Amino acid sequence: MQFRRAIYPGTFDPITNGHLDIIKRACAMFDEIIVAIAQNEAKSPMFSLDERINMAKKATDEFPKVKVIRFHSLLVDLSDELDANIIIRGLRAVSDFEYELQMGYANASLKKELETVYLMPSLQNAFISSSVVRSLLPFKGKVSHLVPKIILDDIEKR
Repeated sequence: MQFRRAIYPGTFDPITNGHLDIIKRACAMFDEIIVAIAQNEAKSPMFSLDERINMAKKATDEFPKVKVIRFHSLLVDLSDELDANIIIRGLRAVSDFEYELQMGYANASLKKELETVYLMPSLQNAFISSSVVRSLLPFKGKVSHLVPKIILDDIEKR
């Protein structure tokens, strides 16, 4: 049986309970999950790359199949480097689908062996996104139900 490594790429600014939901589901399907955190300065992240990596490592510590890395390249190049031909993406709503479908097709056009697997979070996590968390933070809004408890202090220090 072949070892199945999958990449879960994103900005994770910050990692949320929705992300963890997808990671947990992916762990049941694959032998190793690489959470690949993008530099992505174009999105002007609230948290630095190092902060996002540290939070993701803390949040995924309970998942032995998960490894957290940084990347600043094309996803297809990362997949070659890691010998991983599976990309995991989360879909919360129909609005996510069009963008994710486009990206999946674009990646497949660059590397035909690359498969994108779309996972939906559970209903309780379907509305959670990093942007929702970031929009609450400047107003001291409650985010404890949206992010892993282990990183709550890191987020609230911001």
